[in-house]
Amino acid sequence: MRCFITGVAGFIGSHLAERLLAEGHEVVGMDSLTEAYDVSLKEENLDQLRSFGSFQFLRGDLVQEDLGKVLEGVDVVYHLAAQAGVRSSWGEEFELYIKRNILATQRLLESCRNKPLERFVFASSSSVYGEQKIYPTPEGSLPRPLSPYGVSKLAAEHLCSLYWRNFGIPCVSLRYFTVYGPRQRPDMAFHRFMKALWSGAPIVIFGDGTQSRDFTYVSDIVDATLKAATLGTPGAIYNVGGGSNATLKEVLRLLEEITGLSPRIVWKKREKGDVMHTMADLALSRKDLHYKPKVDLREGLERQWQWMCHWLEKRKKASRKANSEAEGASS
Repeated sequence: MRCFITGVAGFIGSHLAERLLAEGHEVVGMDSLTEAYDVSLKEENLDQLRSFGSFQFLRGDLVQEDLGKVLEGVDVVYHLAAQAGVRSSWGEEFELYIKRNILATQRLLESCRNKPLERFVFASSSSVYGEQKIYPTPEGSLPRPLSPYGVSKLAAEHLCSLYWRNFGIPCVSLRYFTVYGPRQRPDMAFHRFMKALWSGAPIVIFGDGTQSRDFTYVSDIVDATLKAATLGTPGAIYNVGGGSNATLKEVLRLLEEITGLSPRIVWKKREKGDVMHTMADLALSRKDLHYKPKVDLREGLERQWQWMCHWLEKRKKASRKANSEAEGASS
């Protein structure tokens, strides 16, 4: 099967591509390699994918590229590219969210018209829910996003629904709940927490630590995404959670047990757009996608901590080598 993945150099996109390639599929991946965070991290992800002969990387912007040619012969589209982040979506930055989350999705959908796709899988977010009265929250709940980021993802969901109803593009939207694991973006909580613990720096917490999330390990996210491409009902929306709901205080206690290190906490005011609780109702995902999360929070944190220690040590050695070579060149 020939698959097209947008955002292929990112955290989830690289894991998805790696799984598809390992299963023998052909993957064409596109990423604009924006500087939303350190581009070298995305290059590291791509280096692993380039070891597969059936992987093709295209650097490009979905808003500008001629996507019709790229999509020739593609069976499944996995649309993961996005401008991420709740806190940074306020103010002037929202223009990027309009371009990279809404306009990019519309252009990709337009390019998929008259293409014989098996599925178009869109990576949405639990941020579309905002604060809810029902937990676990089912897909039929009225979306009430609290951030411009959540608004942009909800708008992209609606575009997918429109193109299914009007043009028959077999879109399936997945609402991911707080994804974590190896290669997690450096702005995300667990990456920041673990890096601080490893280096002895303080951990910054926005709020009082009682806010809770449905944490989902990245391999479970990949499982659900792959199942959506074969079992997902076109036009449907599915929650993808990890069944590991916990408060930030509980996460910090787990990390202390796992690492043997005591965190130093700096408490800051809760920021606009941050919801207090998320928890996915997985009944529909279980029924249609046969989805069942396999990695609980402790096991997932242990895996990410092991990866982080190795990754941070590797980068530390590379930095020392670069500094040493620079000193030698200047002497």
